[in-house]
Amino acid sequence: MLAEIALLAIAGQWVLGLLAGAKREQNLFYQLFQVVTKPLIAGARLVSPRVVLDRHLPLVAFLLLFFVWVVATITKIDICVRIGVHLCK
Repeated sequence: MLAEIALLAIAGQWVLGLLAGAKREQNLFYQLFQVVTKPLIAGARLVSPRVVLDRHLPLVAFLLLFFVWVVATITKIDICVRIGVHLCK
């Protein structure tokens, strides 16, 4: 669930950045998204090579979180199949 929230925060920041345009830095909600996503983007900087540009780090963070979400979902489905689908409801 944390990966989903983080994915939505990064996607929300991206969409709001598109809608707000050049004045996105003055937008209160964009600034809120920046506060939420700053640790995620810093983590992406730690795991990515230096050749990755800073402007591409949100995409790197999104893709890493998406991978984590996919692995978690597959694991959750596997656990539900093993213990019985009726117990996962």
